[in-house]
This record gives sequence, C-alpha cells and structure tokens, in this order.
Amino acid sequence: MQNRPYTHPCEILLEEFIKPYNLTQKQLSERLGVGIKTLSELYNKKRGITPIMAHKLANLFGTTPEFWMNAQSAYELYMAYETKKNEIDKVKKIA
Repeated sequence: MQNRPYTHPCEILLEEFIKPYNLTQKQLSERLGVGIKTLSELYNKKRGITPIMAHKLANLFGTTPEFWMNAQSAYELYMAYETKKNEIDKVKKIA
C-alpha cells in the first residue's frame, strides 16, 4: 500500500469542484437532486460516492463516472487495508 492515505473523493469534490464554482450545499443539492443531508454525509465522509452519484457528478462537472468511482474504490481499498492490515498480512502468497 502507499504511504500517504488516499484522498476521500468528497475532498476532491469540495476542493476541485465546489469551491472553484462557489457552490453552496443548497445549490449543489438542487443541481444533483439530492437532499442536503446526503451532501452533509458526503462532506463528513459518512457516505461514499455511489454509482448514481458518480453519474450525476460526471454530468454536472463534465468528468466521467469512472473518475468518481475510481476515487471511491481507491479510498475504500486503502481504508480496508489500514483497518485490517494485521489480518491481511497474515495471508501468505502461494505463487
């Protein structure tokens, strides 16, 4: 695994998209057709990017759904390893 933690995709969303476009949570929730609570949970890393959200974000910001899903997947893989690395590292290669 890498030494530096993967960035949560919602940090990317906030820093690279929401701030430059000066979007409020209310504006973003309206554009995406989701509730403010959903966005709040995303911002607070209590929720991840779903495939539907990935498509919505891709349409809104001109990215691809794969961009968002790859960021989410990389983050989840990193966090899974970090939380269970002792258990994972006990499994030895056979090939």
